Amino acid sequence: MREFDIAFLGHYTKDTIVLPHETKTGRGGAFYYGVHVVVKMGLKAAVITRLAEEDFEVVKDLSRLGVEVFATPTAQSTSLKLVYPTQNLDHRTVHNVSFAGPFTPAEVAPVQAHTFHIGASVRGEVPPEVIEALAQKDAMISLDVQGFIRVNRGGKLVHEDWPQTAQVLELVDVLKADAVEAEVLTGRSDLREAARALAEFGPREVVLTHGKGVLVYADGRFYAAPFWTREMRGRTGRGDTCIAAYLGKRLTASPAEATIWAAALTSLKMEAEGPFSREIDEVEESIKERY
Repeated sequence: MREFDIAFLGHYTKDTIVLPHETKTGRGGAFYYGVHVVVKMGLKAAVITRLAEEDFEVVKDLSRLGVEVFATPTAQSTSLKLVYPTQNLDHRTVHNVSFAGPFTPAEVAPVQAHTFHIGASVRGEVPPEVIEALAQKDAMISLDVQGFIRVNRGGKLVHEDWPQTAQVLELVDVLKADAVEAEVLTGRSDLREAARALAEFGPREVVLTHGKGVLVYADGRFYAAPFWTREMRGRTGRGDTCIAAYLGKRLTASPAEATIWAAALTSLKMEAEGPFSREIDEVEESIKERY
């Protein structure tokens, strides 16, 4: 069994992005944004996903990048419609058009990695028994709460309380959320208070993204770094990019270093649509100049 640095678990999504001035379509999914980051960082990456055979071109493209993809063909891919009603790209509504079905423990069984990142789109995509199967591996488990508090109600994805929060998060080492999601789970709008409350469920490290940057709570200490973006053109995928950069850097660096790295890399990603495509030396140069 080959061991990877980071393995991503989550659906491929066909995204329709509706902006005030235009509508466009593209590839999406937490793994899609995240895996481009770790490939650029020179890490060995795997993806465990579910998608329709008609969309397997994405599998071929990732394979060409050196990513090993464990793909289960499904009747349909998950499809999302993301609507940004104003120029404020932190405000959006998300609609679930189709769903590729839940993962099973058998789909994660063949993969071994130092770190597994669970990036689901909607509740039901990654059942608790799959997370339990991952927790039995000798690996760090990272989870984005988005796909667990986001629920499909009549085709619209809405945030709801997560009854299995305590059961699942005691299995998790690194927890990712944004400011809104953190408040949904904890009832606290103050980011530092929310991070402490989330850590009480079990995760050693909590990574929170917000409009101005990244806040990390690790082993009882806070680390923060701002976003520096010349032009905001690629808001979609911000959180997925940020957690991938953080996890990739944490393989060899401290939480403090990883926080700055994640903020700098994500800032560059947001200057263009799609996944991160800049060079790593640009991230290093940005850190020297701005952090």
